[in-house]
Amino acid sequence: MATIKDIANRLGISVSTVSKGLNGASDISEHMRQAVLDTAVEMGYTTKQMRGRDRKKLCIFVENMDYETSEQFGYDIILGFRQAAARENYDTTVFPVTPSFQAAERYDTYMLKNGYAGAFMVGFALQDDWMGQFAATAIPTVLFDNYIKKNPCVGSIGTDSFEGIDDAIAHLISLGHRRIALLNGSPHSMISEQRRQAYMDSMTARGLPFSEASMPYGYYAADAAKDYAGGLLALGVTAILCGNDLIASGVMEECNRNGYQVPDEISVIGFDDIPLSAQLQPPLTTIRQDRIELGKSGFYTLHSLINHVSISRTMLRPQLILRKSTAPAKPVKALTP
Repeated sequence: MATIKDIANRLGISVSTVSKGLNGASDISEHMRQAVLDTAVEMGYTTKQMRGRDRKKLCIFVENMDYETSEQFGYDIILGFRQAAARENYDTTVFPVTPSFQAAERYDTYMLKNGYAGAFMVGFALQDDWMGQFAATAIPTVLFDNYIKKNPCVGSIGTDSFEGIDDAIAHLISLGHRRIALLNGSPHSMISEQRRQAYMDSMTARGLPFSEASMPYGYYAADAAKDYAGGLLALGVTAILCGNDLIASGVMEECNRNGYQVPDEISVIGFDDIPLSAQLQPPLTTIRQDRIELGKSGFYTLHSLINHVSISRTMLRPQLILRKSTAPAKPVKALTP
């Protein structure tokens, strides 16, 4: 377990300043106090006050998402939630769930018997058992990248895929690209459906061609490119949008394997801006989701629901991050069979 000295070393401040921040002393700035508390949460440090019995309990349920290290997509989302919750004196448990667990345990029953005041659901698929149960739950619940209609106890948070995809396509058009493909994530996912619709809307609005073949569903992993990138290259596209940065990394590898240089002969854009994207060669142009802020928004939406303020959707704005994986369009050579 982290110590006060560990926190002090991380922040480059004195142990006494850390102690003041943890104990609410009035002679340090609010900015420093929050930095101390946020770092304590990230490093797993807890005080007696933070473990007090009068604190309300929240749960983050995670499925289909990696979150244990800072390089993984879910890490910052969960960290942002936990940091915001700690400021409001809530305890947070992170609990990985599986389809079999959901089939064996009803959501409301699990929440009530464990004394949770509310929950944040991350990485759930549309066909999951609990997704059907959320329509009728009276327990404050927030979904990341999912949505339940007409239940005042359930809210949704995410990043605006329509704006992000449109920004990416506008960027590619400014570089002269007209044949643009989308290698999407998994089917049976609300966010995959949104990105597909965003792609179609943006291409249609600009009079650009697309087809079912130019927007296949894959899965949210680099290996998806092995199954689909070759087919997209054979269509003669000059740019490929990807459902996330992992898919984009696989597309770049497949392009190189097939003799296509990125970005000279094919441009590639990812989605998320995980740490990997800046480390690729070339560094990946991508659509950034501010995952710390997504996590905080998840907590604040949940806090509102707990206090009987019904929130439907909270959408954060994306940001297009320009790096080196996009360039002016050039005629693409035919893929050798």
